[in-house]
Amino acid sequence: MNGTADQIQALDEFEREVIAFFTRMADVLNLPRSVGEIYGILFVSTHPLCLDDCRLRLNISKGSTSQGLKILRSFGAIRVVYIPGDRKDYYVAETSLRKIASGFAQEQIQPHVASGEDRVSRIRELLEEHESEQKDALEEKVELLENWQRRAGKTLPLILKLIGK
Repeated sequence: MNGTADQIQALDEFEREVIAFFTRMADVLNLPRSVGEIYGILFVSTHPLCLDDCRLRLNISKGSTSQGLKILRSFGAIRVVYIPGDRKDYYVAETSLRKIASGFAQEQIQPHVASGEDRVSRIRELLEEHESEQKDALEEKVELLENWQRRAGKTLPLILKLIGK
């Protein structure tokens, strides 16, 4: 497929269902709808697709397609493949759940866990300066946050190890 309008086929029911499956997964993971649509069309395709192929088949904007491809590449859900004689980037879906989950955890979850440490430390500092009659109750809340942060810091590396980082 090379992106010309006469070669672009409407999505059939099978393709629409596969795309809907991945669109729902993107929604669950709080990712843009286009990310699920693009992964779905690449997953169901039997050959590599370029940006324009994805855009035209899905009837989405070039910006959404470009952003979706960038997000998918960032956590290893798609790969660029070389097509001899063509200068465009072509993409195929990564089908190893282990690679996708590991990449997603590293790109989307790990940075939040790491930044949480700084935030909880700042909350602790603010509590020490805080004047309140409920300081004991607030102390318990901060201890709970610190406990959650420790658990997240210990659990994420185990999860990454389990999925084969």
